[in-house]
Amino acid sequence: MQRHYKKKISGFKDWKQLNHSQDYLIYPENIGEHLSIDELSLSKGELYTFVTNKNGRGKKKTLVAIIKGTKSHDIIDVLNKISLEKRKSVKEITLDMANNMQLASRMCFPESYHVTDRFHVVKLIMEALQHLRIKYRWEEIEKENQAIKIAKEQSLKYIPFTFENDDTPKQLLARSRNIIAKKPNDWTQNQKIRAELLFKNYPLLHKAYNHTLEFRNIYEETLRKLAKEKILNWIEKTKLLEMTVFNTAANSLKYHLETILNFFIKRHTNANAESFNSKIKLFRANQRGVVDIKFFLFRMEKLFA
Repeated sequence: MQRHYKKKISGFKDWKQLNHSQDYLIYPENIGEHLSIDELSLSKGELYTFVTNKNGRGKKKTLVAIIKGTKSHDIIDVLNKISLEKRKSVKEITLDMANNMQLASRMCFPESYHVTDRFHVVKLIMEALQHLRIKYRWEEIEKENQAIKIAKEQSLKYIPFTFENDDTPKQLLARSRNIIAKKPNDWTQNQKIRAELLFKNYPLLHKAYNHTLEFRNIYEETLRKLAKEKILNWIEKTKLLEMTVFNTAANSLKYHLETILNFFIKRHTNANAESFNSKIKLFRANQRGVVDIKFFLFRMEKLFA
């Protein structure tokens, strides 16, 4: 039945885009004023760039283009196949902080402004915070290894130090991963106890956590001008704190400041693209993986284009 569907019923053999389907698919009729651009792995880690129309809401008329790879010149070559008139109708593009995506969007959609996705910006700051936690954890692991070594040399049984909640220092730091990713209002009772121990014993981590919360609260602003002022103040404060883990993140914010601030115009995010990616992953899982990429893309066209 599967072979019969593929070869006879589906229309796969007569598909107009079959010859170039593994390199790109393009649907100019689905273009709209608000687009998203993101990458996704389809099979064996091979990345494809997806351009989607927000108004499609992850259903029919969502797909604008699928391009193999993430190289900017490949993306530009494919998107330039759409007429300039249609490309000029695009007013806004949401995307992540990747330079190749920004270059392709700038070259192909000259009348649009770009919005750096809120999720990716906050994720960058959160990764700096998690990097500090991981650094402390490795230090505690090394301390424990040295203590075990000394105990063995002295023919003593090693008894690790534990906090009031029976966590060892390395366990406390490992189990605090989700705690520092949340706001204090979202902590459970056990998480509050663990957070209190964490910040009491690692004051620099507490300082970094508060600094991260301060940045996340900027996204509650509704005015672009005020948000810009607060982000610039946050960057200056980062330099004064002398925490190297945040310096790289602060520099990235500085370089992408204008596109980050464009979020405050209409508060649009790349959430629809992430949701669309999840749908494709679910479809891929339901098919037990991708055996024939061309046929998989053909079925995607039927569902989303």
